[in-house]
Amino acid sequence: MNINLEGKIALVTGASRGIGYFTALELAKAGAHVIACARTVGGLEDLDDAIKAVGGTATLVPFDLSDMNAIDALGGSIFERWGKLDILVANAGVLGVISPIGHIEAKVFEKVMTINVTATWRLIRSVDPLLARSDAGRAVILSSGAAHKCRPFWGAYSASKAAVEALARTWAGESQSTPLRVTSVDPGATRTAMRAQAVPGEDPQTLPHPSEVAKAILPLLGPGVTETGKLFIVRENKLVDYRLPE
Repeated sequence: MNINLEGKIALVTGASRGIGYFTALELAKAGAHVIACARTVGGLEDLDDAIKAVGGTATLVPFDLSDMNAIDALGGSIFERWGKLDILVANAGVLGVISPIGHIEAKVFEKVMTINVTATWRLIRSVDPLLARSDAGRAVILSSGAAHKCRPFWGAYSASKAAVEALARTWAGESQSTPLRVTSVDPGATRTAMRAQAVPGEDPQTLPHPSEVAKAILPLLGPGVTETGKLFIVRENKLVDYRLPE
């Protein structure tokens, strides 16, 4: 599927590696100008080189998502330069630790919630008025199967991703009568540094490359999308409705 995003402004967090990196690259290939955010300057510079190599353009914004004032300022900066935002890919996140709930250090749990939940909410708050100025605003919020499986020892990460899905669903409901479409994405196990941290004994070659996930995400960001408030499961290549407890 060819998606034309010429003239679109796209913001991607966690863009220095993994799914964020390759989603930013796919957006650039489709013609969007990419605002790439991450902590790692070297990774952002590598992304910029890759985007230039495919004829695209990017603006690099190195900062830590725990800096809430920086998130607030980002929205203002985008408004001053472009006056709108067409696409948000809220990809950045941290795993924390794989550990019994009672053994998780408070500072570790708080970091997971700060980066995965609070920063996502702050980002939504910062760019919602900008997406409202687009004729086809699109937002993808990265989730995880951990939000539903709630496997033992994954408590902090599972709780954070369940909260992120709740934010995305609420936002979708609030913006349903506008052009904005909001989708949560469950990428499944992917060949990323986070996955290696979570399951160190796993052979990464058995997992999909993040570039494959990025290609699956791209159609959710095009102007033809009509669904909102749903979960896209990459491994099954389909949108699903959320289900209440039965």
